[in-house]
Amino acid sequence: MTHTARRMHELLEPVCLVTFFAGEADRELAALGHRTYWDGYFASRAAPLGRVPAEVVHAAFYSFADGEAARHIPSAWETVPPEESVAARLRGSAASLRRILGEGLAGSPGLVRAADLTTEAATRAPTEGRVMFAGMRTLPIPGDPVARLWHSATMLREHRGDGHVAALVGARIGGTEAHVLSAIEQGIHPPESFGRIHHLPKERLASVMAGLRERGLVDTDGRFTDAGRATKARIEALTDELAAPPYDALSPAELAELVTELEPLTARLVAAGSR
Repeated sequence: MTHTARRMHELLEPVCLVTFFAGEADRELAALGHRTYWDGYFASRAAPLGRVPAEVVHAAFYSFADGEAARHIPSAWETVPPEESVAARLRGSAASLRRILGEGLAGSPGLVRAADLTTEAATRAPTEGRVMFAGMRTLPIPGDPVARLWHSATMLREHRGDGHVAALVGARIGGTEAHVLSAIEQGIHPPESFGRIHHLPKERLASVMAGLRERGLVDTDGRFTDAGRATKARIEALTDELAAPPYDALSPAELAELVTELEPLTARLVAAGSR
């Protein structure tokens, strides 16, 4: 099932990513009163956890540097109630999907079937040890097929993310270190220039790189050693393994059908830049 988990990740990730690359969700969140992109991001993504303190959001999100969550939580919720933020994210994301897919695909029987099967997998997945996923599971399932597809794909994304965090913790790779390893894997050099971490203090990035070198994962030029490459591969393999259980809810025929129905949707989204 690990192959299935990887394939479903490839097909569903572009559905989720419209939230971040298209403008509709940003505009919905800004209209509520969120002052910055990151206010809206933290407020809407963390909302299913309830009004937890920044320390809990930091732990659940894992990959952000110390203090980043606290710049937005709980202040963003004091401006806009969490339930309004998460509803705005859904509205905007569904609007992005409709616009990019066009009437033909957005209103097709294939999309309805993909939404139904994705929802079946997402709602049958185990919640134990899956904090972000469990939070998403408390939200109502949308009736509209386009919104339902986005919502269920995002539930599965958070499920996979929770498993990825577990794999990183087991490998003793911190959140910033994980971004460095991802940057190296993508061929970004120097890895400190990666967009998700380049804004961090130079001293912090230097410390992270020094730690990875001391552990023999990164060489003096900021590239993988054999040990680093093997560590990254183990993390990704375990992430796939831990992401597989939701798809046990579908029969082999249903899984094949889901792949068939998602492929044209994903192709359109990737062509539009959702990757």
